Amino acid sequence: MLARLVAAAVVGIEAIPVSVEVDVCTGLPGLTMVGLPDATVRESRDRVRTAIRNSGFPYPSSRITVSLAPADLRKVGAAFDLPIALGILAAAGNLPHRGPPPYPIVGGLALDGTVPAMSGLLPIAAAARRRPSTTLMCPAANLPEAAIISGLSVHPVDCLLTAAKTLCNPDARPCSPIVVEPVDIDIGPDDLADVRGQLGGRRALEIAAAGAHHLLLCGPPGAGKTMLARRLPGLLPPLDFDEALTVTTIHSVAGLLPPGQSLVRRRPFRAPHHTCSHVALVGGGSQPRPGEISLAHHGVLFLDELPEFGRRTLEALRQPLEEGTVHIARANGTVTFPAEVTVVGAMNPCPCGYAGSAARRCRCSPLAVERYRQRLSGPLRDRFDLAIELPAVPWSDLRSTAAGESSAAVAHRVAQARARQLNRQGRPNSRLSGRLLDSACRATDRRVDLLLGRGIRRFGLSARSVTRVRRVARTIADLEGAEHVEGSHVAEALQFRVHAAGAGPEHFGR
Repeated sequence: MLARLVAAAVVGIEAIPVSVEVDVCTGLPGLTMVGLPDATVRESRDRVRTAIRNSGFPYPSSRITVSLAPADLRKVGAAFDLPIALGILAAAGNLPHRGPPPYPIVGGLALDGTVPAMSGLLPIAAAARRRPSTTLMCPAANLPEAAIISGLSVHPVDCLLTAAKTLCNPDARPCSPIVVEPVDIDIGPDDLADVRGQLGGRRALEIAAAGAHHLLLCGPPGAGKTMLARRLPGLLPPLDFDEALTVTTIHSVAGLLPPGQSLVRRRPFRAPHHTCSHVALVGGGSQPRPGEISLAHHGVLFLDELPEFGRRTLEALRQPLEEGTVHIARANGTVTFPAEVTVVGAMNPCPCGYAGSAARRCRCSPLAVERYRQRLSGPLRDRFDLAIELPAVPWSDLRSTAAGESSAAVAHRVAQARARQLNRQGRPNSRLSGRLLDSACRATDRRVDLLLGRGIRRFGLSARSVTRVRRVARTIADLEGAEHVEGSHVAEALQFRVHAAGAGPEHFGR
């Protein structure tokens, strides 16, 4: 006797349909799985057997063969438990439903027959929406996540018995779709008004937020590098629906979506420790999974103590920072993860942290300082649009009770600048290149080009550096509401590029 049910396998952030065929025939008792199952899927034999018995169904004493098609696609995860169990019950005659179900079924099983929450449901729901039935049976705990997909009808089940009843009842009506209401995004406890001093750092943070530019902060311990970086998400515009859907999908695949969570509305902020591997940072593994840079998609990736990261780990960032995507190639296929992030790096000027400080004497030798700075390669430094040195904050500023400009006020200017960019070219300034860059950065005054040319000759800027200076100048103009790039915008962009707060080109690289 043969029964067919449909499940779904998650590969990367895409959902690939997988059919589950179950054959119960006479012979020696046992359960055999074919179709490249991994260890988790093979272990479902014990979970399914126990769940069927604990749900009150008799388990067949005949030989059972479960085929997961297509046979050349590796099956990963416990999401096949529920369709396998229903297929066994149908093939054994315990359910009247023998043919393929009218909709996909996905979910794991606990030993008592309950269906727990699963990760990666959102891309499966999106794939189910593209099927003719536009219906999905999934764990009840994942209902808020599945309801994000408009036009999808959902059968939420909390146990195997409920799933069997739903499958056998042709009149079973799917639950009503949940309307995902937009929510107000509060800035949270990290407000820019708490920052004392560091006017240059605040300005760099505003420009980075307005144009999605990568930012490198250098300064002694306690200068406020981490404090500034943690306030960057509060300056960014709220996620629109498409951005929120992409971010939610990535977190769902990674298993980081809390139970009951629907749409992620906050900009991600990821701050991995400097001991993380290159696989943890950019993604990978035998079964590719998104890394920290993809988990920070449309948000902020904060790399504190940047020179302490492994050289291989940092160099793996070069291509994602340039292209906004991560391409992971394996023998069985290639996976592409999105990685459009704003990277903020923080570092000390030397191993002890006090090189150039007027408050404390640096005890590092020139050779030690040079080796420390060389931990960041020139090509990686070149990918930071903004670089600024933060001096130690004097006590008079720290004890001041006057609050600085709040995050809400700065975020308003940032939102206006972003809106100008999207209306003009459909993307942030940090993603401009080619003709779009030439069109957006067009200057009406010839002196602007002369100023940029002098800066190129004086500091020996590379072609990539010139492109990034023009992008930053365009963002500064957008913050001021200027239609064209002017000389003051280019001058400030050059300052952040190669000569910020007394740091020369030998510090920030060329």
